[in-house]
Amino acid sequence: MQKMTIKEFSSRLGVIPDTVRRWERSGRILPNRTQGGHRRYTEEHVRQVLGAREKRKVIYCRVSSEEQEVDMENQVVAMELFALGRGLTTETITEVGDGMSLAHPKLLSLVHGIIAGEIEVLIVAHKDRLGRFGFELIENIANAYGCEIISVDSPRLSPRHEIIDDFISAIDAFSQRIEGLSVLKEVDF
Repeated sequence: MQKMTIKEFSSRLGVIPDTVRRWERSGRILPNRTQGGHRRYTEEHVRQVLGAREKRKVIYCRVSSEEQEVDMENQVVAMELFALGRGLTTETITEVGDGMSLAHPKLLSLVHGIIAGEIEVLIVAHKDRLGRFGFELIENIANAYGCEIISVDSPRLSPRHEIIDDFISAIDAFSQRIEGLSVLKEVDF
C-alpha cells in the first residue's frame, strides 16, 4: 500500500497542506504516522475525504471556432436536456478550441478534477468533443478514477465542416513547420 506525504496527499485532493492539518485537528481525518512522527496517507484516506464531498456531474461542450456560436448553444441545450432526462444535476463547461489539441485549459482542469476524484460523470455530445484524437486516453484515466464518460453521439450535433476545419488546421501547422525549416537552411551556423 503506497503511503503519501502531506504534500502529495494535499496535491491529490487539490487543497493546501494547512487544510489537511486543519482536518486532522477537527478529527475529520487521522493520518498514519512514521516512527519519526511524520504524517502518511493512503488511498483509503483519499476515499474518506472524497466520500464526504459530493462528486460533480459535468457537461463539457466544445466547438472549434467562435463562428460556431449557434452550434455551441445547440450542443449545450441538447446536453442539458439529456442530463435532465437522466435526473442529473450538472454544471456546464464550454470551450472554444480546435479538436486537434488536448491542451485546452478547461479540458485540462476537467482531467485534473477526474484524477482528484471530484468528478463522477462527464457528459459530452461526441467523443471528439474531448479531442479529435486521444479520447481513449482520457477515457482510461476516467475509468481508473471512477468517472463515467457519457458520449451522447447525437448526429445533429456533429457538424461535418468542423472536421474539415481541424484538418485544415493540421495542414497549416505542418506547412508552418516546413517554412521554418527552409528559413534555417539559409542561415549559416
